[in-house]
Amino acid sequence: MGHMMFDLTKIDPDKPVLIYGPTASGKSGLALQIAEAQGGVIVNADALQIYQGWPILTAQPPSEDLARAPHHLYNLLPYDAPYSVGDWLRDVTPFLKGTRPIIVGGTGLYFTALTEGLADIPATPPDVRAKADAIPLPDLIAGLDANTAGALDLNNRARVQRAWEVQQTTGRSIRDWQADTPPALLPLEDCTALALMPDVDWLNARIEQRFGMMMDAGALAEAKAMLPNWDPLAPSSKAIGAQELIQLLNNEITTDSAREAIIVATRRYAKRQRTWLRSRMKRWQIVPLPDVAQ
Repeated sequence: MGHMMFDLTKIDPDKPVLIYGPTASGKSGLALQIAEAQGGVIVNADALQIYQGWPILTAQPPSEDLARAPHHLYNLLPYDAPYSVGDWLRDVTPFLKGTRPIIVGGTGLYFTALTEGLADIPATPPDVRAKADAIPLPDLIAGLDANTAGALDLNNRARVQRAWEVQQTTGRSIRDWQADTPPALLPLEDCTALALMPDVDWLNARIEQRFGMMMDAGALAEAKAMLPNWDPLAPSSKAIGAQELIQLLNNEITTDSAREAIIVATRRYAKRQRTWLRSRMKRWQIVPLPDVAQ
């Protein structure tokens, strides 16, 4: 799949670069283009490319790309190791201090935590979530202190419920948690932040094309190697297509239905990534694809 050519004159060679975009949009190729033209080390910001076991299926840069520029935080962890956004922030920190980083990936939460800071709020237990789901909005609002309620859009049920859950789970206002959020490791104003926004039809065609390329590159052999250790609950098993390739090897589904299911799941994932971009990345520089100006 051809790499896009990007006008690099707009990119300050001294500033860190962030590249976010949906799956199959050409992020890794762009990162490599910038690294080769201007220098820098490429650092992974994709929750699944951290793992060993599925390099082809998770579209990790191939060995010929790895040879062209330094790449970090790829293919790092055993398939079953837990890994959180806090772990990623810790692992990315050393790369913010040395040679100019080019941080690339599709995990929006990593970038938001990197550029806005991460409030270290404990997760809501399932029983508290279930209880909250059943409570009418006015009662949730009534359960908040005036200070917290005053800072919220009270018509936004998701925000109100989140505040209520944090209060119930931790005994502390979400505002206090947020006030304790450490400052961002890399504020947006200190870097070039590019968000790739592909045309949906263009991206869907690339997603279909990529399935064939992954199969040609040996995705099934990758699945076969994973088969003895396959655990659907392992964190790396969330790799899109992993479940289907295992089912294919076990003769539970046909190649055609595996292909269909993987393409549909990849499109869904890309849609979630575009939604994150629109809702959480309003201050990023949007790069429409394909670039019609070429």
